[in-house]
Amino acid sequence: MALSVNKLVIGLLLVATASVGTMAYSWQRIKQVEDFNAAIAAAKSPQTDQQSFEAKYAVAYWLGKNERYKESTLLFTKLIEQANASQRAAILHNVGNMFFLRAIQLTGGNDNSTRDELEYLLSQAATSYKTALKADNSHWGTRRNFDRVLGLLPEKPTPGVGESDNPGLIMGNIPNGLP
Repeated sequence: MALSVNKLVIGLLLVATASVGTMAYSWQRIKQVEDFNAAIAAAKSPQTDQQSFEAKYAVAYWLGKNERYKESTLLFTKLIEQANASQRAAILHNVGNMFFLRAIQLTGGNDNSTRDELEYLLSQAATSYKTALKADNSHWGTRRNFDRVLGLLPEKPTPGVGESDNPGLIMGNIPNGLP
């Protein structure tokens, strides 16, 4: 009987030690998360979890906010591979926003190169928003921005219809004569 009581006491001591160790680790991890969030909120590099999805997302978001769109887009694009559907939608929403903001910054020029670049940026934003909505259709901001971009994009004429210099674009692949 004394032997089984000793085994029980040793077992309970092991469980208590494991519990204290788990609580200490949890407290340390909570402190790390708080420090991580404070660093991100202050636009500083976090000291922990530097390779985590959240840290990379925060850096890409910060770059986009500071108008460093190319670097931000590259980081966001790398994150898409490891993101779930909701995260992918958020990434694509932000990429669409960056294209949209760049297009808004270009408004004012009337030459053809500016118009072509503006149309390209708006079409890239529309594509990004559309893909984001396919990943997660519940985000109303993405829907609103997609609608705005579609309203700004010029109507694409149907080839071969209307007053076009090349009216035979659609029918150009049809052979002459009967088979």
